Amino acid sequence: MFAYVLMNLSNLFERAYQRRVETYLAQATDLTDLELRMHTLERQGY
Repeated sequence: MFAYVLMNLSNLFERAYQRRVETYLAQATDLTDLELRMHTLERQGY
């Protein structure tokens, strides 16, 4: 039971993280900005 709760909690945090990243990338104004944002995320370990 504990493993089930922990797995669901982990999935919740993963989905929240993905939404933050997608929102950040969607704010790019052009292809150059998008690439810069992607490289920034890579450098930060995301």
